[in-house]
Amino acid sequence: MQTSQIIPALDLIDGQVVRLYQGDYAQKTLYSDNPVAQFQDYVRQGAKQLHLVDLTGAKDPTKRQTKLIGEIIAQVQCPIQVGGGIRSEQDVADLLAVGANRVVIGSTAVKQPELVKGWFNQYGAEKFVLALDVNIDASGQKIVAISGWQEASGVSLEALIDDFCEVGLAHVLCTDISRDGTLAGSNVALYHEICTAFPEVQFQSSGGIGSLADIAALKDTGVAGVIVGRALLEGKFNVAEAIECWQNG
Repeated sequence: MQTSQIIPALDLIDGQVVRLYQGDYAQKTLYSDNPVAQFQDYVRQGAKQLHLVDLTGAKDPTKRQTKLIGEIIAQVQCPIQVGGGIRSEQDVADLLAVGANRVVIGSTAVKQPELVKGWFNQYGAEKFVLALDVNIDASGQKIVAISGWQEASGVSLEALIDDFCEVGLAHVLCTDISRDGTLAGSNVALYHEICTAFPEVQFQSSGGIGSLADIAALKDTGVAGVIVGRALLEGKFNVAEAIECWQNG
């Protein structure tokens, strides 16, 4: 079992580090045009796993930034899990070929579970992270959202995880999408519940981290990783402080 960790994240559009507000391409903030330097800085501060999202490729599969991502991975010298609208086995093979340590699969796992299970069987479950965005309704049902949050799938989080556990599901990145990009804190209860229900899965929390207190709040939930994006870019705290908080709090 890996030790749990802080996972700094960057979103890329046309090679630039950006942040979308609530998944909206029309509401983006540009932070940097040098993702390599940004990641290298995170690694210098102690990051052992990084997370990268190809937003250009997610929007238009013909414009995937795979070559650039390979260059980033080669220069940064740290495991990087990569996602962004992965829809085909070719996408998976290409990202693994350029050095991604894991491929992050979102909507495709919900829409075409049998296809994605085939990839698990072919490449190994350890090579994948299922990125599941959930909307929690008034009755507490956790419904997975798809297509960049634009629609509800009708599938519950638990049912989807159960299904993929049959092929050895190892990593799940779970986001309560009401919290993402808001710096308003994570849904601690959600992570506690799913980590307890599926102890064999390593969960990564994502969304809402705005302070070191938000990181500390996740410590007893059982999550294996905490994805931190916007808060680092905006200087709310740095990677070294986040790791210190997570390890020693």
